Amino acid sequence: MADKKMTGQGKTLKKVFRYLGRYRIFAVFSILLAAVSVALTLYVPKLTGQAVDHIIGPGHVDIPGAVQVMIRIGVCTLVTALAQWLMNVCNNKMTYQVVRDIRNEAFQKIEILPLKYIDGHPYGEVVSRVIADVDQFADGLLMGFTQLFTGVATIAGTFGFMLSVNVSITFVVVLITPVSFFVANFIAKRTFTMFRRQSEIRGEQTGLIDEMIGNQKVVQAFGRGKKVTEEFDKVNEKLGKAYIRATFFSSITNPATRFVNSLVYTGVGITGAFAVVNGSLTVGQLSSFLSYANQYTKPFNEISGVVTEFQNAVACAQRIFDLIEEEPQVPEPGDVVELKDIKGHVQMQNVAFSYVPEQELIRDFNLDVMPGQRIAIVGPTGCGKTTLINLLMRFYDVNEGSISLEGTDIREMTRKSLRTGYGMVLQETWLKTGTIRDNITMGKPDATDEEVIAAAKASHIHSFIKRLPKGYDTWITEDGGGLSQGQKQLLCIARVMLCRPPMLILDEATSSIDTRTELKIQAAFGKLMEGRTTFIVAHRLSTIREADIILVMKDGRIIEQGDHNSLLAKGGFYKHLYESQWAGKEKAS
Repeated sequence: MADKKMTGQGKTLKKVFRYLGRYRIFAVFSILLAAVSVALTLYVPKLTGQAVDHIIGPGHVDIPGAVQVMIRIGVCTLVTALAQWLMNVCNNKMTYQVVRDIRNEAFQKIEILPLKYIDGHPYGEVVSRVIADVDQFADGLLMGFTQLFTGVATIAGTFGFMLSVNVSITFVVVLITPVSFFVANFIAKRTFTMFRRQSEIRGEQTGLIDEMIGNQKVVQAFGRGKKVTEEFDKVNEKLGKAYIRATFFSSITNPATRFVNSLVYTGVGITGAFAVVNGSLTVGQLSSFLSYANQYTKPFNEISGVVTEFQNAVACAQRIFDLIEEEPQVPEPGDVVELKDIKGHVQMQNVAFSYVPEQELIRDFNLDVMPGQRIAIVGPTGCGKTTLINLLMRFYDVNEGSISLEGTDIREMTRKSLRTGYGMVLQETWLKTGTIRDNITMGKPDATDEEVIAAAKASHIHSFIKRLPKGYDTWITEDGGGLSQGQKQLLCIARVMLCRPPMLILDEATSSIDTRTELKIQAAFGKLMEGRTTFIVAHRLSTIREADIILVMKDGRIIEQGDHNSLLAKGGFYKHLYESQWAGKEKAS
């Protein structure tokens, strides 16, 4: 089991190095600067030992020699500081270039992921991977680079300097050193999965926060504040335990390696003292050697100190790469068709579809829609109305059968040309952060002011926009700010009025609009729908009386089909739905 975990960690590191390879020039400069910095840092103890030997006792002080050594120490210190600063610049540049590339790839992948992935994951959890996990990865990577380059160079350099001073004492240092490697490796293997779990819970927490903030009005309206707080406390406590567990086990590394390094320092001190007494080592050389022994063990302390960050970084990187490597939506074939002259002839033949294999939704669905027809789709909740729209727009692909537009299977045409042919107004509104004008012109960025105003007037929102502080240049956020649900829906309707696409999809398009405005919008839609194939999903059956064909769906199938009057005359399921709505109104009145 541990081998599998380490294999996964190794694969993640290979992917990280693949990104690093693009900026290897910064890595090369960083390594060279680390070597310069370490070489000069290690040269200073040797100079210090010489200075000590120049002032070994009263009457034996060599002032000119000591001053000369001190000047050299000062120059080495200044050059070392400059080299370390430049090395940090290179490391920062390399790290944040890699982070930029990973974020770009992650966001681009989100844009081409099938909707079933987005629908199957909390939005906050996906956001957590792209934002929080990448930040954690950057912190660990930057710290790892800084310690790795200087640490390796320091270990190699001090080893060389110690050999030049005394071989036997160097042997004592090398003999005890492997214990540090064993301790650090033993703990690192066991902390990776802990940090992976920590990242997963953090994503769960972000998802909960995102969901609750986005639906705060609903939470307060139903008095769910206490319950939501309890749910958050549970997740927060779970995250706290994961943090403590991962950090506790990883933090054992540093004191354990420090203990081993203290043994190294003690061994050098004892053997060095005997060497001084025997005359094979001077006091200055012993002070240099003790300094080297301390610097030799210091990288082990520093590297073990960043094990927490590094393990966290690798765990976060694995979650990011899991997202980047998700299967994208089915790619378009090489001989894909781009439809330009769309009339609106839609055919569905033997269509079968389900979101999950074991739960059948739509089956044996057949439909032939001629250009300009208005098709209303009604039925109880869960019968497949919205799913049918998802299939028409190719947000999901059918499991069996085919959907064709102008005689061409929609899987053999570009998604862009298919979706450009439809204008959609959904029950759920969507706005972006920007001006009112930006939101109306989303589907037609080059629209003139006259066209925008005409679309707003047709949507009966022009007078409201003119009352805003800056009119069409008023800035709104993605939640619409102070706009009502009806006003937000009117903005979405204005988008369609502006684009005037050859086909329309209206999914409860006027559900949030008052009755008086709805009548005006219905009249405007009536003009817009002239000569355009239109699919209307409706719960209020009074809005679809003028439809050419009404499809009555139940359990994923068309059980009745016809116009309003013929369906009422049949006395079937449609009549039952229609009369139940009117009965509800009569009771309310």
